[in-house]
Amino acid sequence: MRRLTTAFCLLFFIITAQAQTKISGNVKDAKGHLLSGVSIAIKDSYDGATTDSTGYFAFSTTEKGSQVLVVTSIGFKPEERPVQIAAHPIEINVILKEDVSELKAVVISAGSFEASDKKKATVLNSLDIVTTASANADITAAIKTLPGSQQVGESEGLFVRGGTAAETKTFIDGTLVNNFFYSSVPNIAQRGRFSPFIFKGTVFSAGGYSALYGQALSSALILETIDLPERSSASLSLSPIGASGSYQKLAKNKKSSWGVDYGYTNVAVAFKLLKTAPEYFHIPQFHTGDANFRIKTSGTGILKYYGYFSENKLGVRNPSLDTAGYKDAFQLRNFNMYHNLSWRDDLGHNWKLNIGASYTNNKDHIDAALQDANNAEQTVSGYEFKNFLLTSKGDYLNTKAVWEKRLKGLSTLRFGAEYNYSNDHALYTLYSGQQVTNTIKERLKAAFAESDIYITNNMAAKLGMRVEHSSLFNKANIAPRVSLAYKLGNEGQASVAYGVFYQSPETKYLPSPDILNFSKATHYIAQYQKVSSLTTFRVEAFYKKYNDLVKTDIIDYRDIAANNNGYGYAKGVELFWRDKKSIKNFDYWISYSYLDTKRDFLNYPYAIQPNFAAKHTASLVSKKFVTKLKTQFNASYTYASPRPYYHIQYDASVSKFTFTDQGKTIPYSSLSLSVNYLPSISKPNAKTFTVLVFSINNVLGSKQIFGYQYSYNGLRKEAIVPSTKTFIYFGVFLSFGVDRSQDVINSNL
Repeated sequence: MRRLTTAFCLLFFIITAQAQTKISGNVKDAKGHLLSGVSIAIKDSYDGATTDSTGYFAFSTTEKGSQVLVVTSIGFKPEERPVQIAAHPIEINVILKEDVSELKAVVISAGSFEASDKKKATVLNSLDIVTTASANADITAAIKTLPGSQQVGESEGLFVRGGTAAETKTFIDGTLVNNFFYSSVPNIAQRGRFSPFIFKGTVFSAGGYSALYGQALSSALILETIDLPERSSASLSLSPIGASGSYQKLAKNKKSSWGVDYGYTNVAVAFKLLKTAPEYFHIPQFHTGDANFRIKTSGTGILKYYGYFSENKLGVRNPSLDTAGYKDAFQLRNFNMYHNLSWRDDLGHNWKLNIGASYTNNKDHIDAALQDANNAEQTVSGYEFKNFLLTSKGDYLNTKAVWEKRLKGLSTLRFGAEYNYSNDHALYTLYSGQQVTNTIKERLKAAFAESDIYITNNMAAKLGMRVEHSSLFNKANIAPRVSLAYKLGNEGQASVAYGVFYQSPETKYLPSPDILNFSKATHYIAQYQKVSSLTTFRVEAFYKKYNDLVKTDIIDYRDIAANNNGYGYAKGVELFWRDKKSIKNFDYWISYSYLDTKRDFLNYPYAIQPNFAAKHTASLVSKKFVTKLKTQFNASYTYASPRPYYHIQYDASVSKFTFTDQGKTIPYSSLSLSVNYLPSISKPNAKTFTVLVFSINNVLGSKQIFGYQYSYNGLRKEAIVPSTKTFIYFGVFLSFGVDRSQDVINSNL
């Protein structure tokens, strides 16, 4: 019986083996590399195998007839192969195509520094901004520590890669922001109006930015506000120069929130302790406030509103360079209101919609006068033009709609339209009482399309086109933009970008007897970057060509006219290194910019290096958190090589502008320090969280000269310097319900 059972089993295995078919082969990727660990199986069966280290597989199956072989591997697109299984062995070789995934895909980055919760490579987030020692919680001051930005201290704005401040535009939630900075004061730079803590994402594009944005020859600063807060909270801040308070309420169902904030600033105490260069007869003071609400309209949709207002005034006097014993007085009152409403949602079938609208109302009232030693207004023959009143009002509306279609893999198509309306009205009152008015209305319409094309995880392209039409000039432009990126290894990538950018002339040059056109800049960018979770290295070279820049000319020795005869170029190399890895709880970054630029614009006699451009600029920013002391120590040092300065006057004898004086400033140098003390750490039951902040700008008191101002006849000049050599700040920040101190710790781990 035992022999019979053994014989029966042997016969069964022989018959089964003869009924099985062997399937074997190898699996490679598109580059011909053999792949290990790939799963191969007959669909809807248990028969299959896994490739070995040489990419080889083999298995046997009892299935017969028409079957489907399924080949799968992480990081590659699944492959299905029809096979006809008979008695004879089958050999099959498979080539898998790489699956484009968001975690592995190359990021198109030429020209841009991006920080958001959507990107792997965070550069500067809101906490980075407020803990940068030299920034004083000002967004653009922190951006100035990145390559591409110039250290211009006599005027507000971002001067990027040889461009003026007007050539950089700022966008919040996709729509254009007018009057992002407080109104200009002669030779004194102004801060940005908005707190960095209202933003969750920051993109600083020094060139080659997306076709979704326009009207900026040089650069775009793109900001995205936060969505719903994590919980309800309140905060209070106190300092010798002001106070502020805010409250944020999150609904119980966590689907909506609202919040308000108010702040008051008066620098009287600081200016009494610190020597100021101008004499302030009205100490700068500011009232600011904002409000917001956010509503989740669906599982993927959110409606956001942000509103802001500010009111400020100041008055300064400087000794007059034209008339000995007299003073030039300047007084400013400003009111600004800004509203932003946006909505985004998934529409289904891989469609998304993002729409937004913003409105700005800005009013400036300027009173300028020549005053005597007793501060009484005087009219001096030949200098009557120094006594005037100027009231300017501006209304600005921007709307934009962007549709997005997710294509195969990560590839995406975006397209949309934008509408800009501006109404600038100025009333100029002369010393004699005569009034001159000027109103400029513009309607700028734009359409754009852009596609992200992911060929593989290692290669991607961004192709875009933007078309704009100006009602003021009745002219249109077409701006193509292209970016390519190729991944080099696990962390490195190379990118190139090309783009054409247009911008309308500033309203201060309008109207003009000559018909003006858009100014044009063409960008060429090449970049290499290597990014890990704790380090960032990038080097970027660029070339920028300017055409049709605004030139100014004299008509009848008095009136100024404008034309588009200007031109120029800018080229350079930039380096950036950030390291949060080498030293525990220590974060630092180094940036360097080399800039070679010349332009013939405004009243320049010919193409020269503009007075706002330095050839070499470098910054070192460091942050060290000491857990035992519950304290963060921050330092920031910036150097810029000498900038040129010019005095240019119209020479009637030759009917053109000529130099009457020129030279170079001293190098710019500034070391700033700040300390953040977090006494609430290690108190698990605390309901109030405190942060103490102490900062000093230009600790060493380095002499800084930004240029020179001249007398009307050009015979006398005076250095343009900061209002104070050193500025000291101390503040107490209280949070109720949210422990902001932990954010500080986490950002340094």
